[in-house]
Amino acid sequence: MPTTPSPTSSASPAFLVLHGWQNRRPEAHWQHWLADRLTALGHSVTYPQLPDPDTPSLEAWLTELEGLLADFGPAASERVVIAHSLSAVLWLHAAARDLPGVTAPDRVLLVAPPSASVVRSHPEIAEFAPPPLPGLRLPTPTHLVAGDDDPYLPEGAQAAYGTPLGLTADLLPGAAHLDLDAGYGPWPSVLEWCLDRTARLRVRP
Repeated sequence: MPTTPSPTSSASPAFLVLHGWQNRRPEAHWQHWLADRLTALGHSVTYPQLPDPDTPSLEAWLTELEGLLADFGPAASERVVIAHSLSAVLWLHAAARDLPGVTAPDRVLLVAPPSASVVRSHPEIAEFAPPPLPGLRLPTPTHLVAGDDDPYLPEGAQAAYGTPLGLTADLLPGAAHLDLDAGYGPWPSVLEWCLDRTARLRVRP
């Protein structure tokens, strides 16, 4: 599974896939599945292992993200970021700090960001607690999707993130944290969304 962009034509989109806490990119996870499918279609895909996923550092992850964005699809027809769980919160920190390159993507998908209360309850990731959200300007068209029963988002995606950010959360029934424990696994509709921004995200079959 390549972790650096694969060569494509200049007319092809590029994708940056960012994982969450304790995720070492297992092959069964939907993000690995997605990266494989997009690569097989000839698209440029970057799916990096972020530093120390069990005990991550916010500053280290931001530094890594800045480097990834500096090299992100300069000749691509479209640049798309797909961030799951803790990396969805990482993206909000990047936007709040106006991280260099954060304006590069053409669209962003935030999948199942954990709530501030949950993040703060885990010492290993407490420093990732979201920045102040009301008034935070997201520099790129952003789509927010989460399970309607996510145990890591007890306040609900709309209340915790959608309303403060001016987004309408796409709530998937029974999808929990959209992780392997919830059966995600292959997730066909996220591939459809990557290829067509108008596609609707749905629960897996």
